Amino acid sequence: MDESLKQYLPKDYKRRAYYTPQDVSVHNTANDLWVSFFGKVWDLTQLVQENISSKLCEPLIKIAGRDISYWFDKQTGEPRKQVDINTGLITYYCPQGRYLHIPSSDPCGDDELGNHTKPWWNNEQQYCIGNLSNKTRKIKIINMLTDHEDIIEVPSEETINEILDRYKLINAHAASYTWKRLGKPLDMELTLSTNGIPDETDEFEQLGVPESQWYIPAIHLYFNDDLTVA
Repeated sequence: MDESLKQYLPKDYKRRAYYTPQDVSVHNTANDLWVSFFGKVWDLTQLVQENISSKLCEPLIKIAGRDISYWFDKQTGEPRKQVDINTGLITYYCPQGRYLHIPSSDPCGDDELGNHTKPWWNNEQQYCIGNLSNKTRKIKIINMLTDHEDIIEVPSEETINEILDRYKLINAHAASYTWKRLGKPLDMELTLSTNGIPDETDEFEQLGVPESQWYIPAIHLYFNDDLTVA
């Protein structure tokens, strides 16, 4: 990567196994651009910055922070195609306009593939940073030392340790607490569900309970009197 581009890229971040749609949505600029499709999360910031002078970046910038699964064929993973109603020819489906690495419909046009040996949507190793959660849920975290409460949204696939890591953005000493549910220490290597904290949101939805009234289970944090772990 051109060293001059680094000033336009976000700081390094810790990758996670799973991300929520909200995690993705905040990365919505040309200098910090994530998208998701077919259950994967992609960081296209470097790709866009390397080609920022190309008009083919514009569709990606417009859709930054959102899911673009509808751009692609579910069976092949390749960009969808359609019949052009004006020419009758098969063309690529580009609802926001032609984007990077989509070949030009003009035989004499510039494909603008740059130095990439393969299209970005096939380059999972370089651009894919993790999985999009199949289902998120909310959890209430109560600090028994300060009596402070926080409600955070987490991927249902995450272990308690991974949730703890998220919570460090709120409390840097989160690892200095024992995490309990109804007085019982949680297994930090298991998920909320496998720790006996079921996700009941589907039931609330079926019963027509307003989301504002859904029960949110609580986890209680008990301070270990040890700030060596931060």
